[in-house]
Amino acid sequence: MSHVIAIDAGTGSVRAILFDADGHQVASATRAWTHDPEAGVPDSMGFAWERNYALVVEVLREVLATSGVGAQDIRAVSATSMREGIVVLDAAGREIWGCANVDARAGQEVAELAASGDVEEQVYALSGQTFALAAQPRLLWLARHRPELYERAETVLMLSEWVLYRLSGIKVMEPSNGSTSGLLELESRDVDDRLATLCGLRVGLVPQIVEPGTALGPVTSTASRDTGLSPDTTVVVGGGDAQMATLGTGLTAAGQAMIIAGTFWQQEVNIATPTTGAQRTVRINAAGVPGLWQAEAIAFHAGTAVRWFRDTFAGPEVRAAEQEGVDPLDLLTQAAADVPIGADGIIPIFSDVMNYARWKHAAPSFLNLSLDGGPRLRAAMFRALLENAAIVADANLSLVANSTGSSLTEVVFAGGSARSKVWAQIVADVVGKPLKIPTVVEATSHGTAACAASGVGQFDSPSEAARSWVRWGRMVEPSLARHEEYAAVKERWRLAYDAQRQLMEAGVTTPMWQAPGT
Repeated sequence: MSHVIAIDAGTGSVRAILFDADGHQVASATRAWTHDPEAGVPDSMGFAWERNYALVVEVLREVLATSGVGAQDIRAVSATSMREGIVVLDAAGREIWGCANVDARAGQEVAELAASGDVEEQVYALSGQTFALAAQPRLLWLARHRPELYERAETVLMLSEWVLYRLSGIKVMEPSNGSTSGLLELESRDVDDRLATLCGLRVGLVPQIVEPGTALGPVTSTASRDTGLSPDTTVVVGGGDAQMATLGTGLTAAGQAMIIAGTFWQQEVNIATPTTGAQRTVRINAAGVPGLWQAEAIAFHAGTAVRWFRDTFAGPEVRAAEQEGVDPLDLLTQAAADVPIGADGIIPIFSDVMNYARWKHAAPSFLNLSLDGGPRLRAAMFRALLENAAIVADANLSLVANSTGSSLTEVVFAGGSARSKVWAQIVADVVGKPLKIPTVVEATSHGTAACAASGVGQFDSPSEAARSWVRWGRMVEPSLARHEEYAAVKERWRLAYDAQRQLMEAGVTTPMWQAPGT
């Protein structure tokens, strides 16, 4: 039986996931990775390509070793990654510089571009991107602070394409991840030199554009020796993580919506035309299939905050979980389920509603804590985190739907957080719409595997593969009474967040994250 592998190079880890010909997950392997600041460069988040490629090799070797599937049975391998991160190659194809997704070193460059007329407005109209996460300010930073590297720069790759380059030796860019760089024009899904020249960059840094599902060729002999993959395995183009997630659940038509609930939570709405708004509140990206685009908003660190709470405050639950042989997050979630709506009045301040033109988040904090302490307080704080993610996702979905004129009747909910029945119910109640949850909640890897299968002719297209493979696990219906009760909770959160944002703007507190130049 033929199999395919999806490599998922995320923000906090890299994974290899093995699927069979029917789209069932067979095995997976994961390694945590970190992205280091450059010495002396504030707000930087570098990408250590040699160290991280070694981890890619490890997960590929492990998934082959533990699955019992022979290398000769792996027909194709594809890759997805966090968006916005880039690796720069020289003319010899050697990596010379790279950064991860929320690298924010280029504050001065963003400020200067923003002060130079309507450059950002023009870039947004063409590409759907502001300078919050786009490549142009980072490349300008490189030209200014590492001019010898900028002069040697020949090619810019997104991180998913860098993985494919390491495996195949072929340099390409595809539209779904590539569009998040700000270097591609939305309507054509192709290079537009104006997006470089408007920002004072030289042209020619973007390689050939190909669509997800394109076969690049076989694994190189070097990569075969490194990874254990067969030299007969075909390397196939994947895409950006959020776009692969929507593809992986078969959402390939305009008007369909999804919440991707992982480390960050993305809210996606498919749109038929790449229309950008003058307010620049949401981003517009190319979807993972031709002729489709996505309006997107992002809730920062929803998954990170949950893990942070576990590791920082939940020592008793962690010790109890070790004794019982369960996940401490399960114990925390069970306790949170017994806390009423509104989390005993605790107001969580973490991610803000998206404003792509001026993207800032207040200082992470809990407001209105009781001095009683103990397990009840921890359960209420944890529930507040679950509610915070749902409240921001709901506001972001409304923002995206209103900006595109979409009318949403149901929402797909996928990603690691979708495994939690308690969290899924909270989201359904806050949003007030049914949630469809797929059997394979790791939808990003499913969509990437669909690209791999399509690339070797198992299906006519990635869309066909995904629609054939997707299986729905359950539907979560909202409670109208709970939805109405959450209205007051959402308003209290909004008022509190406004006040906390003012403290951050005044310099009294430190933002959780802010886009460069804001």
